[in-house]
Amino acid sequence: MSAVMLQSSLPGIPVRHGKVRDVYDFGDRLLFVASDRISAFDYILPNGIPRKGEVLTRLSQFWFNRLSVRHHLMTEDVTSLPLPVGANVQSLAGRSMVVMKTDVVPVECVVRGYLAGSGWKEYRNSGTVCGIRLPTGLKESSRLPEPIFTPANKAESGHDENISFEQMCGVVGAELANRLRDISLQVYSEGCIHANTKGIIVADTKFEFGLKGDDIILIDEVLTPDSSRFWPADQYEAGRSQASFDKQFVRDWLEQSGWDKNSPPPVLPDDVVRRTSSRYIEAYERLTGLRF
Repeated sequence: MSAVMLQSSLPGIPVRHGKVRDVYDFGDRLLFVASDRISAFDYILPNGIPRKGEVLTRLSQFWFNRLSVRHHLMTEDVTSLPLPVGANVQSLAGRSMVVMKTDVVPVECVVRGYLAGSGWKEYRNSGTVCGIRLPTGLKESSRLPEPIFTPANKAESGHDENISFEQMCGVVGAELANRLRDISLQVYSEGCIHANTKGIIVADTKFEFGLKGDDIILIDEVLTPDSSRFWPADQYEAGRSQASFDKQFVRDWLEQSGWDKNSPPPVLPDDVVRRTSSRYIEAYERLTGLRF
């Protein structure tokens, strides 16, 4: 069964459908199921990327078990839940995580180590990224002098909006904002150190956090091709856009397709789907050292 249609797998269980994940509520726990859906420019595209949900789930599990921060993953065994009679367990395998419930922090915690995407566009116009003044003379894809923390407002639908750190303090309070910034920079650093040994540059990434009492919990996904910009180190060269292991391949095709980004998006060609799936799987295999 395609994970795009997993809504029907667990009848009677409350569910929230995100752009990629379906979240089922089991009272004291949640079941995260990563579909093969892919989104770009605030739209869910009409056809998905085979095996994508499995890559996101398995790679997140790899990082959760490796990083030195508390996280929400409890088990990968969906049969530990009181599943309804008739649940399609096979369709959930490999793309599901049983996680603890937390109070979700309503801010995306973005860390950038290189100048790309919206950061590059802002820098060209103003010499800043999310209001942070950067040295002059940087090029597209330049490595920053040090990683910067650039939060964004979480959006249930539509595009997340970059905000300043001061604005973040106004949303969650200065103490929590500082703790989240420090943890985000720490996790990014840990991820970069490992990725570098595998020939991958983590140009930027976003984290989500929840609260369990006073504890900050890393939630959702972590350091995946959907939440990060991965570049092959052996092809890196500042001054141009980079080859990537993420969905930039899809974005590039959409940019060249003539789509106006204000109407239902076109169907991705089979070649784009196949090559994107291969890039996701290659990212998993490189980072984990495991066959997919």
